[in-house]
Amino acid sequence: QVQLVESGGGSVQAGGSLRLSCAISGHSYSRYCMGWFRQIPGKEREGVATFGSDGTTTYADSVKGRFTISHDKTSNILYLQMTSLNADDTGVYYCAVDGILSHYCYTMRPTFDYWGQGTQVTVSS
Repeated sequence: QVQLVESGGGSVQAGGSLRLSCAISGHSYSRYCMGWFRQIPGKEREGVATFGSDGTTTYADSVKGRFTISHDKTSNILYLQMTSLNADDTGVYYCAVDGILSHYCYTMRPTFDYWGQGTQVTVSS
């Protein structure tokens, strides 16, 4: 059973930075996709960044140049480094793992197999 536990959310002023972490356990897929998604009340969950087992990273246009996704294989922790945060980045951030590597990894469609509980990020202007 794959389990994901996010941490690192919080409140920050516009222009600030945060690093989200997602501890992953029970995962043994050789081809996979990991990602960060976010959701604002009343809106659909949207992809922020994904990391494929082929080394490919994909970012939403709104976060390119500001966010960096990375995966520490040794500790099996997925990170999202967020800089130059603005109010539009406010939301609940979820990490997710998909047990296959498909085009959904590159299109960031939120159909992944496993999800964390979410961590709130609030950016005040």
